Amino acid sequence: MENSSPGEVVCFGVLSYLQLLVVDQVPVYNQGTPISQLTDSYGDDAAIVAGMLHQWGQKTRLIPSAVGDDELGRKVADTVSDLGVPVSVVVDPAVATVAEISIADPSGARTFFYHRTPELLATLDAADLAPLENAAYLYVDWYDGDHIMRPMRGASQLGVPVFVNLEDQHANADLLSKLLPVATVCQVSADKPEKGDGLESIADTLLEAGAGVVLVTGGSRGCLAADMGQKVWVSAPQVHVVDGNGAGSAFSAAYIYGSLRGWDLERCARFATAQSSLKCGVPGYTVATIAEGERLAATLSVETGP
Repeated sequence: MENSSPGEVVCFGVLSYLQLLVVDQVPVYNQGTPISQLTDSYGDDAAIVAGMLHQWGQKTRLIPSAVGDDELGRKVADTVSDLGVPVSVVVDPAVATVAEISIADPSGARTFFYHRTPELLATLDAADLAPLENAAYLYVDWYDGDHIMRPMRGASQLGVPVFVNLEDQHANADLLSKLLPVATVCQVSADKPEKGDGLESIADTLLEAGAGVVLVTGGSRGCLAADMGQKVWVSAPQVHVVDGNGAGSAFSAAYIYGSLRGWDLERCARFATAQSSLKCGVPGYTVATIAEGERLAATLSVETGP
C-alpha cells in the first residue's frame, strides 16, 4: 500500500518552547493589536517536520537537544510527549530551554524573537544517534550549526539520504562546502523577490556545487524542484492565509513523504507545494490529509524543462 510507512525518518535538532500569537494585522510602530489566538507550542523545524510526518502515518523519530530544568522545558516536554513521535527528552539543569515568540499575520509573514545559547546547542553533541542505523531519511536544519555534521556524516556513511533545510543560506559558500558533500536534498527559501533571488539561478548554483536535489520555495512565486536531469516549476495556489508558521516544514515533510514512496520529482514538488499552501490556512502545525494535498496538487500548473 502506497501510504504505508517505508522505514523511519529521523529528525535531528534543537527542541524549543514556542509561544504562537496569531494577529489580524501588524500594529503600527509603538502601537498594539488584538491577538486572535495564543498557543503554547514547540519548535524548531526538526520537531515540526517530525510531527507533520507522523500525522500522515509516516514512522518518524525525533532526536532533540536537551531542555532546561525550568518551566518552559517542562511545558515543551509535555507537548512533544503527546505528538505520538518516539522521542526521549533529556532535562539538563545546566542549560536554559530555548524560548521563542512567533507572531503570525495574514500576509503569511512571521515575526519572531528567540533566545538560544551555545550551551544548549552543545547538548546535541551528546544525543544518541543509534536510530540512524535503521533510518530511511535524516532531516536537519542549517541553523543548528556544526552540531548537525555528526549525524549528517553518520547517515551518509550508512547510505541514508540526508535532507538539509538551508533557508536563505544558498550563497553561504563556507556553509555549503561543509554540508553539500553529505547532503542529498537541499531546501532553500527565496520568498523575498525584492532581494533579486532567481529560483533557477539558486538551483543551478547548488547543483553545480554538488547538491543532488534542490528545492527552492518562492512563496507566491511557487517552487522550483531540480536535479541534474530536470527542473520542475510548480505554481502557488491562492489560499486564505491564517498562519505561515510551519509552511516550510510542511513542504519538507511532504517532499520526504513522497520521496520515500518512490514518487517522481514532479509529483513530490506538486504535493509539497500543495501541503505547504494548505498549512497556511490553519493556525499551528496541523496538516491537511494526504488526499486533500493530492487533490490540490493535481490542480497546480507545472512547467518542466532540462
